[in-house]
Amino acid sequence: MTEDLQDRWSRISALKPSRRREALPATQLQEADHLTRLLGAETGRNRYGEHLVARQWYSSPEMCVPDPSVLRVLLPPGPRMLPHAAERAALLAADPSRWLFLDTETTGLAGGTGTYAFLVGLAWWDAGGLQVEQIFMRDHDEEHSLLLEVARHLRTRDVLVTFNGKSFDWPLLETRFRMTRSIQVPGPAVHLDLLHPARQLWRLQLGSVRLAELERQILGAELLGWSRQNDIDSSRIPEFYFDYLRGGRAEPLAGVFRHNRMDLRGLAALAGRIFRALAQPEMMEPSEQTALELYGVSRLLNRRGERLRARTLYERALAAGLPAPVDLTARHELARLAKHERDFTYATRLWRELTECAGPSFEACEQLSIHHERRAADLPEAIRLARLALTELRRSQRLGLIKPHRHAHWLARFGRRLSRLENKAQQLRKRDPARAPRSQII
Repeated sequence: MTEDLQDRWSRISALKPSRRREALPATQLQEADHLTRLLGAETGRNRYGEHLVARQWYSSPEMCVPDPSVLRVLLPPGPRMLPHAAERAALLAADPSRWLFLDTETTGLAGGTGTYAFLVGLAWWDAGGLQVEQIFMRDHDEEHSLLLEVARHLRTRDVLVTFNGKSFDWPLLETRFRMTRSIQVPGPAVHLDLLHPARQLWRLQLGSVRLAELERQILGAELLGWSRQNDIDSSRIPEFYFDYLRGGRAEPLAGVFRHNRMDLRGLAALAGRIFRALAQPEMMEPSEQTALELYGVSRLLNRRGERLRARTLYERALAAGLPAPVDLTARHELARLAKHERDFTYATRLWRELTECAGPSFEACEQLSIHHERRAADLPEAIRLARLALTELRRSQRLGLIKPHRHAHWLARFGRRLSRLENKAQQLRKRDPARAPRSQII
């Protein structure tokens, strides 16, 4: 049966009485009706039975129109993906009408066959705002009905947008689809997960990149129209659902629905914020973007091969003033980038600055030693830098500033380098005493 025929059959079957199910205890039936009234929800039906559907439309956040060049950064080719396939994915995702935001609430975080997604929240851009639809199974025998509705939405909007959904939400749903043995897994054409770019952009600034934390410190959630002030403790969500199944109160589950809606709205707002950060970071006002965020953008661009833009943003982040440890890391990364671009003059200047820090960089010492040996033809300086690194290694070990495995790693590298350089100097002295370096012993 084709997907289109399945969908038509589902709509026809929805007009028939739902399949028989065991009668619910009176208390559970009362709470199910109470939950429906609390949410302003309705009963959805398809050929597999019933489920609960709650719908709401929000004017904020406003729809974002993604730049294809930004999508190419966010959707790099996978290990088995051809470049033209990655380009096609970026072009598909550039149409926001194809987007489907997804967030699930589950009976546990372990995943596997014993974990259910009892509430699936979906959202999409509609009429200038965000349409939210939440599909809920009031008992385990409504799972097939819930999954069929999710599949129907994904056939309409095939660009899936999640936050940690590639690692948790979508693999869990794929497992549940397969376990039905009757509903085909509706693979999205493109899956855009925002957790990893959020980590790149804001982890150094915030530490935690939980969605609620991003809303509070990056998105300005209260200005966008909602607040987590009265949010539930998400760790208790499975407990609230199991209590409801046993006939418990419906009010805690209403809090779960509210939490899920805020996650979906936060996800939509985060998408817009990431696109703004990556579209033209060079043009953003300093008040909108900290030095750490500029550094995060530069790292992301560098990893995606946009080296020219990355270099400009590294320099802007350094000029804006990064915290000391991050400043050193940024200089290392900028020096590697300059070396890759064969700008050895600029790379050498950065490495020189790093060797003059309070604790000289072993990487900078090694790179400068290589530069002076191979490109500057200054063997004495190459030897001096190798010895400087060995001296700093001994000091760092004595003061406990370096871990044993790193000490052993660098000691072996510089030991081999110094031995080879000194042998090279000795051979030069034998061949041509007049031109041989005489300052290698310091």
